[in-house]
Amino acid sequence: MIGDITAADEIYIVCGYTDMRKSIDGLCAIVEDKLHMDPRSSALFLFCGRRADRLKILMWESDGFVLLYKRLSVTQGRYRWPRNKDEVRNLTWREFDWLLSGIDIEQPKAIRAS
Repeated sequence: MIGDITAADEIYIVCGYTDMRKSIDGLCAIVEDKLHMDPRSSALFLFCGRRADRLKILMWESDGFVLLYKRLSVTQGRYRWPRNKDEVRNLTWREFDWLLSGIDIEQPKAIRAS
């Protein structure tokens, strides 16, 4: 099924700022050249721009890439995005849910899933 993110084995957040004008090829180049990872792996790669009100999710399916785009409405605010340049971070599904809900992924008092 097109865009079934539950098929992903890993979730990677690309920290820092990404030029949100980039399309699939540009985002694949970031994953390959800067992160030294394979964009065709069974993973989600999340990107966010300077305004932090929109994100792109790059994923590979068996026959090609899917690019998902989400923009928050004006009243929704911003994503709490880690800004360490040239870094990638592996997220759990719980952290992914927090991120998309606008909650900081650094929750020191949250119960960690084992």
